[in-house]
Amino acid sequence: MDVRTTRTALVAATAVALSAALVAPAVAAPAGTGHEHAATRAAAEAVVEAGVPGVTVTARDGRGTWSATPGVGRIGTGKPRSADDRYRVGSITKTFVATVLLQLEAEGRLSLDDRVEKWLPGLVRGNGHDGRRITLRQLLNHTSGVHDYTTDDGFVRDHFMKDGFFAHRYDTKKPRDLVAVAMRHEPEFAPGAGWSYSNTNYVLAGLVIEKVTGHPYGTEVERRIIRPLRLTATSVPGTRVTVPRPSSRAYGKLAETATGPTYDVTELNPSIAYAAGEMISDSKDLDRFYTALLRGRLLPREQLNEMTTTVPAFANIRYGLGLMRVELSCGVTVWGHGGGIHGSVSDVAVTRDGRHAVALNLNGDWAGGTEGVVEAEFCGEATGATATGATAIGRLH
Repeated sequence: MDVRTTRTALVAATAVALSAALVAPAVAAPAGTGHEHAATRAAAEAVVEAGVPGVTVTARDGRGTWSATPGVGRIGTGKPRSADDRYRVGSITKTFVATVLLQLEAEGRLSLDDRVEKWLPGLVRGNGHDGRRITLRQLLNHTSGVHDYTTDDGFVRDHFMKDGFFAHRYDTKKPRDLVAVAMRHEPEFAPGAGWSYSNTNYVLAGLVIEKVTGHPYGTEVERRIIRPLRLTATSVPGTRVTVPRPSSRAYGKLAETATGPTYDVTELNPSIAYAAGEMISDSKDLDRFYTALLRGRLLPREQLNEMTTTVPAFANIRYGLGLMRVELSCGVTVWGHGGGIHGSVSDVAVTRDGRHAVALNLNGDWAGGTEGVVEAEFCGEATGATATGATAIGRLH
């Protein structure tokens, strides 16, 4: 697992790079001109120039809401993307899941110090895995050591490479079967002895929610978050293979390299991601959700403090409970998460006071990255960082 080549800001990598930051430098707008988002627009346009079909980005601050949609939503037609595009958000799902678990803790229905074995007896066993030693907190902050099922060679072949994807794109996977894939491998380390991003952690978290409440995790997400915040574009699709309209098409290479044919990968059964990354939303809803979360509308102070208690992850990134703390190049600190799934790369970043938020999506997973857009929005210019050798397998991250 080489995380060094897989980072774009707020995106936690899995085994192989989904995309790299290929954005060119953007010109910052002079202060006080009324064009404070000029650098953000330029950074988003640079992502399109790097090869991504289209970008949709929406920012919210004290001046109101601003959006840009460079590029196209459907290759070959010139159809533009929309600020209202719904898209698969990948691992941004993890913040919703962590929020529900923290709400259950606040209600006294579980403790983050509970062992996984208490709620899912016998499930986390095999090749050194032992749910009797792993806490719910360690699932949420990726210190459990549980192997990431999405890095299994057979799973990669069947779901992320061309032949396997087209043969299995509509298959339904049960969450316990995803955990079983992980149990074929040894843990990354003993519980609490390190940090390693694992989608299996959040598959387990979703199953815990179901065991505690008696309802699918998606039902609890809808009841506790989506409906109260009126997130009209946000959904937990389950096994639904389509993305609700308005939406654009999603594209991937389904290969180890970023060259070769481009495939429409919009339709797929998101049960391969479950609570680790199946949700759908739009940029406006994501801005609203993370703003409400950080302002304390969804969690009591104690649980929000737990969520924002972080452990080291990458050089400028610390990971809390389904939430990332990122130090940008200009010294600004933002909170949020990134997400990727076939043909879709997304990012959300919000200041701790909730006053400034940006969310964006790329509808291609083989080129470009979100880091420059986030940097431009909060720092006034893109980093200008480039990276080469990115692979084109659309992983869950």
